[in-house]
Amino acid sequence: MTEEKKVDLTEEVALINDARTNPDAFGLLYERYVGKIYNYVYFRVGNANDAEDLTAKVFFKALKNIGTYRHLGLPFSAWLYRIAHNLVANHFRDRAKVTEVSIENLVIPDTSRSSSPEVYLSKKQDNTYLLRLINDLTPQKRELIILKFVQKLSNAEIAVVFGKTEGAIKSLYHRTLTELKDRAKDDNETRI
Repeated sequence: MTEEKKVDLTEEVALINDARTNPDAFGLLYERYVGKIYNYVYFRVGNANDAEDLTAKVFFKALKNIGTYRHLGLPFSAWLYRIAHNLVANHFRDRAKVTEVSIENLVIPDTSRSSSPEVYLSKKQDNTYLLRLINDLTPQKRELIILKFVQKLSNAEIAVVFGKTEGAIKSLYHRTLTELKDRAKDDNETRI
């Protein structure tokens, strides 16, 4: 190891030790490595917003755990890259579990020849209104509606998807329909 790298490593260890109690010292570590960590994360996720969020999480986690950091002869950046690697892996794993479906894309237009323009427009307005009500539901209730009416799954199949009992799905379904009915009633009363 060259003398210059030894001095840099010694300086870095001193800065890390200072960062345990001094936020300004951690700020210097942040400034030193934020660009490198951001670039690493960006090339892994391919999205600037996600890269910014994950980079912030890397440094927040590093700040939170700086007291447990042990210098093992490697640059501090190796620890930061390890944190980044784990957060990126979690990011992809979490994204794979949650798939967002835009409910607007699930409406199938009525293309029957018997529909007059007035009936078509009325149905389109009804669909838009219904979509607005459904989009205001919690994600779980919105997913239930999609699984039930778009995917046409049974309560038993939905129970497997949600990891719940069929009775719990029936109860959730009832609460969801009641909520939609109440919201529609409230909207109609405010329009009058």
